[in-house]
Amino acid sequence: MRFSCLPVSLYSAISAGERTLADWFRLAAALGLDGADISVAHLDSLDSEYLDRLRQQAQDVGIVIAGMVTYTDFTHPAPAERQRHRQELRMYIDAAARLGVDFLRVTAGQKHPGVTRADGVAWAADGLTAWVDEANAAGVTLAYENHAIGYGWTHFDFSQRARVFLEICEATADSGLRILFDTANPLAVDDDPLAALEAVLSRVAAVHVSDIRRIGAFEPVVLGSGVAPLDAIFSRLHAAGFDGWLSIEEASKTKFEDGFQRAIPYARKLWWNQ
Repeated sequence: MRFSCLPVSLYSAISAGERTLADWFRLAAALGLDGADISVAHLDSLDSEYLDRLRQQAQDVGIVIAGMVTYTDFTHPAPAERQRHRQELRMYIDAAARLGVDFLRVTAGQKHPGVTRADGVAWAADGLTAWVDEANAAGVTLAYENHAIGYGWTHFDFSQRARVFLEICEATADSGLRILFDTANPLAVDDDPLAALEAVLSRVAAVHVSDIRRIGAFEPVVLGSGVAPLDAIFSRLHAAGFDGWLSIEEASKTKFEDGFQRAIPYARKLWWNQ
């Protein structure tokens, strides 16, 4: 099993220039991870020279850039905005291939006021599947997440509810689009993550291992200190022979990197105890 981490707790520091992605790679290596995930929000450029340097910085400390998260908004009411996000995704696929990224996280989009469920599902399915073949040809797996809210977003995800997420999954079933399954996001709206996982298990390419404080609210906490049924989820993944990336989403924002120090050993021990 390969372990990586999405450093949400460091997002503000990276955005403010207080930390660099190279700093994050060094921390990920020190934590014993196989890979480090990054956000497109923290890329300074999509130029080949910059991307090659970033990939080398990861390789120099003995890790790979496992995943990269995008914030595709295919449910925006304006057609021009949906098209812009589609074209941006095409560029991110090329960037991911240059970086050696295994999976590229894609999202349905925000729950914009006035967008009907039927329109949102159709628009999301169209955008999410537009470049699947191109991504596969580039060696990048597009993985659609049961998402909560994106960095810099105003609204929660259009498909935050499991029933909407699964409707989009059904609409994209024959496209080759894979799934990035988040272990806690369904609980924020009082949905059952195990039921959602069971419905998409055969398509899961990677897992965001996350936790929240309580059912019914999106309040990220250190892995293992909240209500996510991580043991049951890991047991089901293990039984199904899952061998993709387990990416710890560390978003607790505890001081002095304490969240990372606690979450990563916890996830590793929990997985290998299955």
